[in-house]
Amino acid sequence: MSLSLPNASSATLTRNRVGRAPGSGICVTCIDGCLGPCEVGRSALRGREVLYPQPFGRITAGSEKNYPVDFSHFNINGSCIGAIGSEADSDKAVFQSVNIGTSVGAQNKIEMEVPFFTGAVGSTEIARIHWESLAIGAAISGTLVVIGENVCGMDPQGEIKNGRIIESPEMRRRIEIYKKWHKNGKGNIIVQMNVEDTRLGVAEYVIDKLGVEVMELKWGQGAKDIGGEVKLPSLERAKQLKGRGYIVHPDPNDPLVEEDFNNGGFKEFERHSRLGMVTEDGFYKEVERLRKIGAKYVTLKTGAYRPRDLALAVKVASNAKLDLLTVDGAGGGSGMSPWRMMNEWGVPTIELESILYRCLKTLEAKGKFVPSCAMAGGFSLEDHIFKGIALAAPYIKAICLGRSTMTAAMVGNTIGKIAKSGKSLPIDVSKYGETIDQIFVGSIDLKEKIGKDEFDKLPAGAIGMFTYYDRLSTGLKQFMAGARKFGLDYITRDDIFALTREASDISGISYIMDADKEDIDKILGA
Repeated sequence: MSLSLPNASSATLTRNRVGRAPGSGICVTCIDGCLGPCEVGRSALRGREVLYPQPFGRITAGSEKNYPVDFSHFNINGSCIGAIGSEADSDKAVFQSVNIGTSVGAQNKIEMEVPFFTGAVGSTEIARIHWESLAIGAAISGTLVVIGENVCGMDPQGEIKNGRIIESPEMRRRIEIYKKWHKNGKGNIIVQMNVEDTRLGVAEYVIDKLGVEVMELKWGQGAKDIGGEVKLPSLERAKQLKGRGYIVHPDPNDPLVEEDFNNGGFKEFERHSRLGMVTEDGFYKEVERLRKIGAKYVTLKTGAYRPRDLALAVKVASNAKLDLLTVDGAGGGSGMSPWRMMNEWGVPTIELESILYRCLKTLEAKGKFVPSCAMAGGFSLEDHIFKGIALAAPYIKAICLGRSTMTAAMVGNTIGKIAKSGKSLPIDVSKYGETIDQIFVGSIDLKEKIGKDEFDKLPAGAIGMFTYYDRLSTGLKQFMAGARKFGLDYITRDDIFALTREASDISGISYIMDADKEDIDKILGA
């Protein structure tokens, strides 16, 4: 049985004329005279443009590959006995009293109100548009928000002198929005760096001029095995970014390319980031450099690379005493990645986290520093969060929510815009009411948290993100109360069980029919 759906996908706006053949995905009868709505047919017309999900700039995209094992292959254990982290009293051990606060960091801790945070929000257009909602939503939720790679380099108004960034209005805007709303001391803002960011001196700029405390070195992500890419709709923009050191295809400085673009032969250029070349010594030197120039916290984001690369990430995170290691598995999503790459490369989240657990356990057994860790890669709901924390407990301190956070902000902004315009809302929304207060159930809690005057200044997307995070918090507390665990630190690997032998073999989590065997025998006196 094929786990993939090649040659036709809503992500690339392609389809089959008739049923697809297994493996190739080509129609079982490919007929002469067909207009070619499939990926092969569209590629005959548009070539490399069909590599990417569409419509670019307005979407995030997630893998549709049906991996053999995912979090649905695990269930959460529950109990009717006792309470850990609370007095075993039915009037006190209620789900509302569960503490889901967490912290990350080596020496100095970053406290967080919730054990989840945003994925990296980088230089794509959709990220720029919704940044205000995401930053404010994270700030008032008391959690981390991550500015992704290339923001300074992609800033049309950025000032670069001698190859170094000296001012970026877009980066300044992003950081100042978060700081304005970050009033409870929980969470922080992280700025991510890739090859081009390092060359541009982004760290020096954001630390010295913008007061950033947390810098993240990026090895990769779960959605792709190459550097970041975006589309450029104008010749002028393509030339600007080519001049700033980016790889731009086709070459906008080639007269033939310029002529072809002006004649409508193609409508978009591609900007690509370079592949990072990781070396252990080089990594330690960069961490030391960041600390010397004023970074209070240094973190690492790595992707769904082969297991030995994950082992190296764990090793350097330990030796350098990093403040956070975020590991992103295949099967999640992205704002912009080659579509087949998003589906067909990398170690899936379950397998990757299981390998991560073994690596961290080895570190601990040797008495070495174990860094705070976060997992990413397809998480969206509270059961995913519980299972993600349990699968590699006690090492996972938080879960990174990329596409789902963006979805909440986008939907919030869309519905909020309609509500404020006075236009008719969709029936399945208008049943809740017509105003922001009526539609967003989180409005009541938000007004109490920040005050009505401040609430009235919020973009609807931030209200949507906060309301979504509140749902996750409530659902997670309910699962934890059912497991009789009243704090995140009490979650263990035996709080979940595997529903299949395969899931058990991969993860080391007990198969349901093997779970609690010793306890059963003890209770029954066997």
